[in-house]
Amino acid sequence: MPNMTLSIPKPLHEEMKKYPEYKWSEVARKAIQEKIEAARLADDLKAIAQAKKELREGKTVPLEKLAEELGLK
Repeated sequence: MPNMTLSIPKPLHEEMKKYPEYKWSEVARKAIQEKIEAARLADDLKAIAQAKKELREGKTVPLEKLAEELGLK
């Protein structure tokens, strides 16, 4: 697994030290994963919005194109 070095403000580090029961690297991993999932969802919503716009303009949207944009193909 690749490593990542993270800089945090000293006051935040002091607060983290008050809670040694947390695995802070796991907290960071989960936060990154959640952000990636949100970004993927935003990408999907943009693709759907674009397809909806094209349909309103009278253009046809091939399902294959939409599926590809959503990463389903």
